Amino acid sequence: MYCPKCGTENFDNVNFCRSCRSNLSLVPQALSGQLPVEPTSGKRRQRDRHKPPSLPDGIQKAFVGLGFLFVSLAVMLFAPAGRIWWFWLLIPAFMWLGKGISEIVAAKQMQQPFMPPQPLQTPPQQAIPAPPPIIGYQAPQTGELAQPPPSVTESTTKLFDEH
Repeated sequence: MYCPKCGTENFDNVNFCRSCRSNLSLVPQALSGQLPVEPTSGKRRQRDRHKPPSLPDGIQKAFVGLGFLFVSLAVMLFAPAGRIWWFWLLIPAFMWLGKGISEIVAAKQMQQPFMPPQPLQTPPQQAIPAPPPIIGYQAPQTGELAQPPPSVTESTTKLFDEH
């Protein structure tokens, strides 16, 4: 059997590679396609990170934050050495307050029906008036193309050619 990490050849019945000491006990099972399935027991608790926000959970988290806030104030006022470290309890207090308030706001927004944005009301289109006619230019009466009026800058370069 070859080590999948370093490629060293090992005996078939060893549990660890003789070169890099990586675990080889599951390699024969992986090659045969019979890996053991890890049972999901109560020992591992899955977090509810993708749980939709709810009003009771938000209120509970906000009250935990308020509890930390009151404990930190009580430690500051009544504990003998509390004046030294009471402010460190403000970190979890504001963390839990923030989580609670954000979950309450998210739960309230989820309760409101979603209203799609209304299309913008555009004013009715008015006809654009025709531009005033150019002085000295007459539009052709036939299907011929008219010559544009002479340019203002057309004869200015002739001054440079004379020198």
